[in-house]
Amino acid sequence: MGSSNDLRVLEITVISGEDLRINRKQPVKKNAFVTIKTDSFKEQTTKMDKDGGGYPAWDEKFVMDMPMHARYFTAEVRCKTAAGSRIVGTAVIPASDFLGDYVPENYLHFLSYRLWDCHGERNGILNLSVRVKSSSSVRNAYGGGCSSHSAGCSRPWSGIAVGGQQVSNGEGVVTGIPVWS
Repeated sequence: MGSSNDLRVLEITVISGEDLRINRKQPVKKNAFVTIKTDSFKEQTTKMDKDGGGYPAWDEKFVMDMPMHARYFTAEVRCKTAAGSRIVGTAVIPASDFLGDYVPENYLHFLSYRLWDCHGERNGILNLSVRVKSSSSVRNAYGGGCSSHSAGCSRPWSGIAVGGQQVSNGEGVVTGIPVWS
């Protein structure tokens, strides 16, 4: 198993689905759920939405490790039937959709993805949110955090002010260029 430096921590909230169908014709009647896979060994599954039919709502949050080298994670929408579990559709969520040079840490991305069935046909939409947890909030979540006044701890970035204005609460609004320390 790799060190924690080989992983990024994602907070993924599976929100809802839209227009889910079985065999591209019949709307899903009930018991839809979602499995999130960040690699072949890590997966989490929502509870079944027993009443939502083709428009289920889950609103379930997962905190999952994702390898730093991973370029995507997958979300698989399934429904439980009398014959077992059926795949309704799958979405591949590229890491580039929630990672970037200019995206601040802990930024919450609301994303919607087209689901594709096993025949390569469109089959509904999955709505979710993704947040890449900052290294300081990950340390705090795992008990290794520190306050801003502790020795050896620093803010994740500081800026060089290039403009600003005064706002009513007395705090300045500054536009700057991030300088990583």
